[in-house]
Amino acid sequence: MAFAADTNIWRYQPHAEVWVILIGAAVLAWYAVRVIAPKAAPASEPAFTPKHTLAFVCAMLTLWVASDWPMHDISEEYLYSVHMIQHLLITFVVPPLLWASIPEWLARLCISGDGSVGVWVRRLSRPVLAGVLFNFMVAISHIPWVVNTSVENGALHYFVHLLLFAAALAMWLPVCGPIAELQMRPPAKMVYLFLMSVVPTVPGGFLTFAQDAVYSAYDHQVRLWGIGVQADQQAAGLIMKLVGGMYLWAWIGVLYFSWATRQQRAEHQPRLVTKPVGAVTTTERQVVTTDSQ
Repeated sequence: MAFAADTNIWRYQPHAEVWVILIGAAVLAWYAVRVIAPKAAPASEPAFTPKHTLAFVCAMLTLWVASDWPMHDISEEYLYSVHMIQHLLITFVVPPLLWASIPEWLARLCISGDGSVGVWVRRLSRPVLAGVLFNFMVAISHIPWVVNTSVENGALHYFVHLLLFAAALAMWLPVCGPIAELQMRPPAKMVYLFLMSVVPTVPGGFLTFAQDAVYSAYDHQVRLWGIGVQADQQAAGLIMKLVGGMYLWAWIGVLYFSWATRQQRAEHQPRLVTKPVGAVTTTERQVVTTDSQ
């Protein structure tokens, strides 16, 4: 069954729900800066740094680009390859930026207490559970029925994206979350991200080598930029497998060189040797001998 697509590809379609989310996030950020920080932030350090502000602005801009016109409309109605770019932005780019925008004191205030939110966040931040949950949601989001139905049902579409985004937040928490004890050690982070880059090769390979249209929602006569259905699927698979994989491998490279640099610095630092009380070092013996002469 082929779905019908509007021939007016570049028509403007406003998405009020996207702006509601962005404005809501901006209001929460303003409230954290103006109301919460003066009361709860430690006085020994700045409550928010330029790094936090830059990360938040970049996260909101990336979320807007991925969720609003025209990427949203192209990805949902015409090209599944653009849909894959949208997913990569939502799951691989926005979550690390969002975690980087939250200072440690604010994160501890929100999720590190004894309440139910803190308990569930700590459970979901366990690497095995977070990784399995994220990849499970990725697999669910590529089921043909889910894709085809979400194109026609806006509520299902945003619900799937919300679950995928929440799972991505949990997946990135052990890597770059604002609370140090919830993060893994650097070698474990590298192995973890390597596994995250391997699992998506299964649906990516399936899309790349499929001979027929996997998703009927994209099998229509309106072809943007003249890209056919099979070429679109192959591009989506390559984006998922190669672009997503190279992005995670870039993270692995940065983590490795950062960890190796810290190890080298630690090895070259002078070590303090504890000596017994009353013991005399070689230098001290030389001074005593010289004075006695």
